[in-house]
Amino acid sequence: MKPNLSIALRLTDAFKRFTSSQKTSGILLLVVSVISLVLANSKFSGSYLHFWENQLHINGNGHFSIIHMINDGLMTIFFLLVGLEIKRELIDGELKGFQRASLPVAAAIGGMLVPALLYNIINHDLDSADGWGIPMATDIAFAIGIISILGNKVSDAGKVLITALAVVDDLGAVIVIALFYSASIKMMFLFLALAITIILLIFNYKRLQNPWLYILPGLALWYFVLRSGIHSTIAGVILATTIPFHKSENSLLIKMESKLHTIVNFFIMPLFAMANTAILIQGDILDHLKSPEGFGISIGLILGKPMGIVLMVVLMVAFKISKLPKQISYSQLVGLGFLGGIGFTMSMFISMLAFKDIDFITNSKIAIVFASLLAGLIGFSILKFSKTNTND
Repeated sequence: MKPNLSIALRLTDAFKRFTSSQKTSGILLLVVSVISLVLANSKFSGSYLHFWENQLHINGNGHFSIIHMINDGLMTIFFLLVGLEIKRELIDGELKGFQRASLPVAAAIGGMLVPALLYNIINHDLDSADGWGIPMATDIAFAIGIISILGNKVSDAGKVLITALAVVDDLGAVIVIALFYSASIKMMFLFLALAITIILLIFNYKRLQNPWLYILPGLALWYFVLRSGIHSTIAGVILATTIPFHKSENSLLIKMESKLHTIVNFFIMPLFAMANTAILIQGDILDHLKSPEGFGISIGLILGKPMGIVLMVVLMVAFKISKLPKQISYSQLVGLGFLGGIGFTMSMFISMLAFKDIDFITNSKIAIVFASLLAGLIGFSILKFSKTNTND
């Protein structure tokens, strides 16, 4: 293989492990989501829905529902893993350097801006306008799960592109959550969070490898971020930036990422999926999808995502800023663009930050499930029947 070929053809061991775990996770997420939807609309509906809303009292002070503890607590670990993946990809992965990163970064930006714009057009000046961030996300676990079913119908270059795109997408979602979906800022707690971050950065500078030197201050960081008004899950990403990384299996970042993959993919994400797809569907499902927020999310994910991704790639290639890998035909690019429309995990998460009204949240979740399923089916069909150039 020539050394100047696109990095899309040079898969790292870390990337292979990553896609392997995501493949199984995507299948598991689909199974538990279907089970949860069935239970939420069965004769056990009352007790099942009540379980997730059950209030847990901590030392008699304050109360938190199970779903709240999952979304604000356990999902911080999910965001920690996201942060570790982003850091590794930027330093020594598929996003290292302009040549590697330009195409997936541009595709991800297009795949975020166009869905947000379409949503905003549909919901302009309505109470549901704050949901513009919901259709911006891509669920990498589901996307790679579908790709795994297709086997060699999707080239290695295609797998790298959709994975790198989803990583950038996650970074975009983190920025959106931090800037637009956080409460009023309490400066004292923000300064305390900053102080903890500085200490962690000093540990990083000293290349200290003891994980507890990062985990224990990380818990304090989570608490201060929670109290500051910034969404608590951002603490996971901040912590990830301070974890030392070097090109070795002994790197603390590599070790933590490896261990967290199992916890996140086979416990936290399935638990999140079950809790957040516990949706009681009342009346005609079309009424939920025809609501402004439901329609905006559906159009954003099903049409906005592939439009934005393909448009940006075409522009990057036309202006000779990047090259489309030879293994990826334009029909495959369209198929991958539709897989980018599988929002699910991050879209579900943002929907609960964007809205307080239970009807808006319900409509949003139903639209996310419907749109993600349809986008996935369309993407699967296009990739199934498209031609793949496997020649170097």
